[in-house]
Amino acid sequence: MIEETETIDEFLARHSADVEEAVRKAAAAEILPRFRRLADHEIDQKSGPHDLVTDADRNAEQYLTEALGALLPGSVVVGEEAVHTNPVVYEAIQGDAPVWIVDPVDGTRQFVHGDPGFCTLVALAQGGVVLASWTYAPASDQLATAIRGQGAFLDGERLYSGVPEPVRDLQVATSHPDYTTAEQKRALLGLWTDGVAPRACGSAGLEYLAVARGELDATAFSWEAAWDHAAGLLLVEEAGGAHLTRTGEPFRIRGGNQLPFTAARDAATARRVAELLSAS
Repeated sequence: MIEETETIDEFLARHSADVEEAVRKAAAAEILPRFRRLADHEIDQKSGPHDLVTDADRNAEQYLTEALGALLPGSVVVGEEAVHTNPVVYEAIQGDAPVWIVDPVDGTRQFVHGDPGFCTLVALAQGGVVLASWTYAPASDQLATAIRGQGAFLDGERLYSGVPEPVRDLQVATSHPDYTTAEQKRALLGLWTDGVAPRACGSAGLEYLAVARGELDATAFSWEAAWDHAAGLLLVEEAGGAHLTRTGEPFRIRGGNQLPFTAARDAATARRVAELLSAS
């Protein structure tokens, strides 16, 4: 629990391991027991057949909401499922209080189909700045963490995103067409050019981890939901990468971004992808 005079940096120094424990416990209690064991009544649609929610999403978010709120009194939790129920919850990101941004199961579609490509995402932000993040892949028991200014780590080992090899095409994970407007589709078509190899993305959180590990060169995403991006963007930054919108500005979790935007292994690659997205 944060002390009255304690700063967020001091809180993180004392309690980042407690956040990690909460994330692992939420997955162990509510997500993994349902992996490849979901009953039909535990799965619902939200906006359509590609936008699914399960009891694992709801229950894990409730677990994290209680645990994280207790760790940092005065903080607010903005979770994907809470916002779906009450969109006003999302407005807390615009405020001054510390905000936990939570996606309990990022990659719900994969989770539902028994694919291990899903993760739990938690970020701590204040004043529109992401200060710390946790990306946990329960199926492989891998945890990536980042604290602003202190680097990115996967299971305790430092991550360095590096730079793409100049002799091969850039590997870029892009938004699924179902989640893009006509204008965004035209922008993404800029990636279909010599020297670039775009592919459809999976879990956003795991794609960001792949960029931070140097396994993927860049992403190109067309939506702003902070729970999908906050944790991963900090992870990429702290591993040495960069992110830019089509206007050449860093992505803002408070919104108002020119979409699509990119996160990349290095600043030069981010600029190149952003320019391609702006060419249409």
